[in-house]
Amino acid sequence: MLSLRARHRLRVEMWIVPLLCVLAAILLSLITVAIDRAVGDRLIPISITGKPDAVSAILGTIASAMVTLTTLVLTVTTVAVQLAMGQFSPRIVRALLQDRAGQLAYGLFAATFTFAMLALREVDAIGDGTVPGLTVLVAYLLMLGSIAALFLYIHHAGDSLRAAGLIDLVGDDLHEQIDRLYPSDEVVSIPPDLVVSPEPGIVVQLDYPALVAAAQEADSVLELVPMMGDFVPAGAPLFRIHGHPVRLDREYLADLVVLAAERTHSDDPAYGFRKLVDIAERGIATPFNDPTTAVMVIDRLHDSLRQLATRTFPTGRHRDAAGDVRLIERVFSWEGYVRLVFDELRLAGAASPQIPRRLFAALTDLKTVAPLDRQPPLDRQIDLLTAAVKHQFDDGPDQDAALTPDQQGIGSGPDLEPQAPVTVADSA
Repeated sequence: MLSLRARHRLRVEMWIVPLLCVLAAILLSLITVAIDRAVGDRLIPISITGKPDAVSAILGTIASAMVTLTTLVLTVTTVAVQLAMGQFSPRIVRALLQDRAGQLAYGLFAATFTFAMLALREVDAIGDGTVPGLTVLVAYLLMLGSIAALFLYIHHAGDSLRAAGLIDLVGDDLHEQIDRLYPSDEVVSIPPDLVVSPEPGIVVQLDYPALVAAAQEADSVLELVPMMGDFVPAGAPLFRIHGHPVRLDREYLADLVVLAAERTHSDDPAYGFRKLVDIAERGIATPFNDPTTAVMVIDRLHDSLRQLATRTFPTGRHRDAAGDVRLIERVFSWEGYVRLVFDELRLAGAASPQIPRRLFAALTDLKTVAPLDRQPPLDRQIDLLTAAVKHQFDDGPDQDAALTPDQQGIGSGPDLEPQAPVTVADSA
């Protein structure tokens, strides 16, 4: 049995797993070479492995490619870790270095290099032209495995270095520690009218037809407790059943909800607004101070809200073929989208003259197309933005300038346009 200290080092040290992979490659090489020698190098025909000179060239290429690939991957990983340290937290490094998938990828690349070098020395391209067929075949398979591992590693690394990936990396580890150090002895009793989440995640997609069909078959109504885009802890309610809960399979209903580590655009357009607002806020915040980027983002937010202004919003009631409500969910309202777009930008950008001018321009335009029942949220934003600007600017002219609608932020407002007199010729 390994000592506690040895198990700890095996878990936290990045180099141990690759080293074990290299040692495994050496052992595998000794075994395959021994088998080839025992059968006189006739186990695998040359028609599969290739002639001795071709095999030598291929193995040499594999070895050199694996060295280059390993160096490149380690360099990119080092840069990515440095970026993650600066963007998120310097304490995230250990979690990244302990990532077992990355360690296995490095180990496979190093093992393929080691095996190819050991196989190369067994190929006799000058003498009687012998090829250790099994050894060469295993080298080819390791090469193919390394190519597959490279693509999988790129995908895994990309996921791991996203904000959601890093959060999940630490959160999953914390979840395992809680289960190990604080085991639960109680059997949790779930009310019969609730369907709980089997795992933590964000609601990103629902199988609406299947949910409606299940509710109709049980003569019940399902109420989705979280909203699309909400995070649901493990064991938290997913559905509340109104009607006959005993007729419904709760595990089946839970499987009809897709939970993910990060919100998506599939059925959650509010996430698109959320990301654009984040970009705009980053442009406003210190040390970036790039209000022009924020204005460009507001252009797209303005356009998206204008498309929504006159459209019918879903009620969140899903009916069966007979017209009976079978599934109820909470949905985003017009006021919710308006607040999502303007609240944070108003608070973060009131001190920058470009931002309130562009926000006023967007709000003024939206009021020209929004129906009367959708005007109050826009009026509220205009009042709050006016108060925020007056709080930021003590000088009257600066206040007046910041309160002027301007599609470009600064440049196309009525206070900056030349007021040329209209002549009779112009009218004609």
